[in-house]
Amino acid sequence: MSNHQPFEAEQTVLIEAGDVQLEGILNVPSPTEQAKGLVVFVHGSGSSRFSPRNHYVADLLNQAGLATLLFDLLTQEENRIDTMTREFRFDIDLLSRRTIATVDWLSEHPTLSQLSIGLFGASTGAAAALNTAKARPNEVECVVSRGGRPDLAMPSLPDVLAPTLLIVGSLDWEVLELNKQAQEAMRAHCELVTIEGATHLFEEPGTLPAAAETAKNWFIKHLQ
Repeated sequence: MSNHQPFEAEQTVLIEAGDVQLEGILNVPSPTEQAKGLVVFVHGSGSSRFSPRNHYVADLLNQAGLATLLFDLLTQEENRIDTMTREFRFDIDLLSRRTIATVDWLSEHPTLSQLSIGLFGASTGAAAALNTAKARPNEVECVVSRGGRPDLAMPSLPDVLAPTLLIVGSLDWEVLELNKQAQEAMRAHCELVTIEGATHLFEEPGTLPAAAETAKNWFIKHLQ
């Protein structure tokens, strides 16, 4: 017999972010006030709200009673350009502004504003998540980075207040080194966890579930 939290139907949402609208997929426990918090996925390089990896992690978080928001940091046209030129995925200022706008949108939402927010960044999205944590210290309760580039937010790191978890594959050597440098720059509580046998995208058997479970435990601990 499943004791999973009942969920409202998956909702498509439009988020006002400056002069663009960003598309998102929202999953919230029913009733909303029973959610343990809301995890916003901030995915980076070439990823979208339809990413199977992100949906796998979101489902795990939903089963633990957490609401999730997967949204696209780029518009369809920007994404089309980025696929050819890769010019937007490393525009950390742009990604950060849009993540901040999304947190602001949630903070003003009639029902979602009551939920504490955690940010789950991957790749360059991790830098945007950490910049947002610095910019919105009262809204962002915690951050998790999976295979992320927190080093791209280096100027912000000493000022981030949110407890931060950095998850890196043990075989993702270059990114692991950059994450160690980022951890040293942080003053907030920051833990670095390596997933044994994983490369950058956690495609090896059992590595994505291990990373997802680690992230879930962090969010449950810090979003209560």
